[in-house]
Amino acid sequence: MSDAVLNQFTQTVTEEKKETGRRFKIGIIGTGWIAESHVESYLQMDDVDIVAMADLIPGKAEKFAARYNKDGKLDNVRFYPSHKELLDNEELDGVSICTYNMTHAECAIYALNKGVNVLLEKPMCVTTEEAVEIMRAEKASGKIISIGFQPRGDENMKMVKKIVQSGELGEIYYIQTGGGRRRGIPNSTFIEKKTAGIGAMGDIGCYSLDVVLNAIGYPKPLTVTGYTSAFFGTNPKYNNPADAARFNVEDFAAAFVRLEGGIVLDFRISWAMHPDTPGDTIIFGKEGALRIPSTDCWNGSMSGPMTIYHDVAGEQVATVIPLIENKGKGLFYKKCRAFLDAIAEGGKAPIPTSEILYNQAIIDHIVKSAELGREVEVVIPEI
Repeated sequence: MSDAVLNQFTQTVTEEKKETGRRFKIGIIGTGWIAESHVESYLQMDDVDIVAMADLIPGKAEKFAARYNKDGKLDNVRFYPSHKELLDNEELDGVSICTYNMTHAECAIYALNKGVNVLLEKPMCVTTEEAVEIMRAEKASGKIISIGFQPRGDENMKMVKKIVQSGELGEIYYIQTGGGRRRGIPNSTFIEKKTAGIGAMGDIGCYSLDVVLNAIGYPKPLTVTGYTSAFFGTNPKYNNPADAARFNVEDFAAAFVRLEGGIVLDFRISWAMHPDTPGDTIIFGKEGALRIPSTDCWNGSMSGPMTIYHDVAGEQVATVIPLIENKGKGLFYKKCRAFLDAIAEGGKAPIPTSEILYNQAIIDHIVKSAELGREVEVVIPEI
C-alpha cells in the first residue's frame, strides 16, 4: 500500500515550450533587486522586447539597463522618472511592477486603468482595502493581473496541492505553517513602513501562506488573532545601528486564523529569532498528515523531502515523498512566461487576485489584531 501511495506522488517533469506567434512589448516599473529576475527572464525570451523602464531615483533605471545590456537587446529602452510617465507615453502589452510594497497598489491600478496587463510582485499590496481597489480596477479594465508567487511553478509545491486534493489526507482540519530565518533581516527598503508597509510577513510570510492556502483551495479567512514583534530588528546587538534606528516593521509574526470549512491555520514567520525554525509546515487531515520541512525563505522550492503520515492495514506508516527536480528554466522565468502566455491566449491570470486577496487579508488582519491586542473579524469590502 505504501509503495502505491509513493508511486502516486512521483512524477517525471517535462517542460512544454509554447509558440505565441506574437511579440510582446514589456515595461519594467522599479529597477531594484527583484527587477533583476524579471529582466533576466524576459531577455531569455525571443518574443519579448523590453521597451521602457521607470524608477523614482534619477539615473537608476539607466544604470540597471546598462548592466544587463550585454547583447544590445536593451539599446532602445526608454527611461522615465515615474510609473505614470511611462504608462502615459508607451503602448505596452504588459508591465512588471517591481517597486516597494507601499506603491504596489498605486502602480497596478494606474496600469490597469491604462489598459495594460500587469505582473505584480508579491506581496499584492499592504492592506485589504488596497487589494480590493486593485481588483476593482482589474474588473473594470478587463485586463490580466497576476501576482508574483513563483513557487507555484515549483514541482514540489505543486505536489503539495496534488496530495491534498487527491484525498489521501482526508478532510483537512488544522494547518501549521511558517518558517523563516534565524538571522536574515534584508534591511534596505524592507524595514520601514513608509516603503514596505509590512516586514517579514510581506517578504516571506505571504509565500508560506500561499503554499498551504493554495493546496486547500483558498478558503475565506473568518477571524484572526495576530501577534507581531521587532525585538531583533530594532536592537543594535542584532542589527547594524543605522538600520536598527529606522526599523519600524515586524521581524516576527504569528497568528491563529479560522477559515471557512472549519479549518484552523496556525502561522508564524521570522526574519530573526534564536531557534533555527519556528516549526515545519504540517497539514492535518482526518486520514493522514503531510509534513513539509521548514525553509528559511519559501521563495523557491523545499529544503527536503515531504512525509505523509497515515495508517496502513492498522499500522502507523510514514511515506517519504522524494524531491522532484525542476527541469528547464527557473521559477522566475516560468512566472513571467505564464503571464505572457495568458495574455496571448486571452486566458485567466496564472496567480489570480481572487486568491491572493485572502492571503493579503490574513496579513492585514494580523497587523490589525496585533495593534488591538484581540481577535478580529476579517472584513473584506465588496468588489
